[in-house]
Amino acid sequence: MLLLTFEGIDGSGKSTQARLLDEHLQAEGHETLLVREPGGTELSEQVRSILLEPSLNVQPFAELLLFSAARAQLVAERIRPALDEGHIVICDRFYDSTTAYQGAGRGVADPTWLRAFHRRVTDALVPDRTYLVEVDAETARERRGGEASADDRMEAAGADFYERVSAAYAELAEDEPDRFCRLDGRRSIDALHQSVRADVAAILDGRGGTGVSGTGSSDQ
Repeated sequence: MLLLTFEGIDGSGKSTQARLLDEHLQAEGHETLLVREPGGTELSEQVRSILLEPSLNVQPFAELLLFSAARAQLVAERIRPALDEGHIVICDRFYDSTTAYQGAGRGVADPTWLRAFHRRVTDALVPDRTYLVEVDAETARERRGGEASADDRMEAAGADFYERVSAAYAELAEDEPDRFCRLDGRRSIDALHQSVRADVAAILDGRGGTGVSGTGSSDQ
């Protein structure tokens, strides 16, 4: 029915927004599937464990392939079947993360190559809407507070790495304004949630959504 993805640098608050949207849509009576990347299937969770293992030296291109392998399994095993059954699928990260993190952050592949690669990995599946929660790298670092995540290897790359990732996300949103909804991550959790809810309601009503939502100043 709908594939909704949440993107942003780790610590942006995207996972919270994905969870809140899932809870809201279920309360409204919609059938939903909430998944995270990497993960969501037995194989994908095994890949997640590899990516989190600090003793392994995962090379940048191998990292890209591991994330993509987990995604291919998730699409085939869970996302496609849920969409075919008419469910709303909410994904905490999707292929835009690979473009931003491994493509721009690591510099292992150019956007043109990645676009074609993503189509093969997902069998040409494209999100109906991507919510990009935008915060600066320092704010995101403070929010993470040392919590372990699938981005631990990227964390070691430092502030410059996250600046490249953020810039790549911004460029993706500019290139595909009809798909991306940009959200000011400095705003309160509830304010962001209300913006996302309004946009999803517009999509479900056939009005297409706002495209850009919640870009005002901080509510906190």
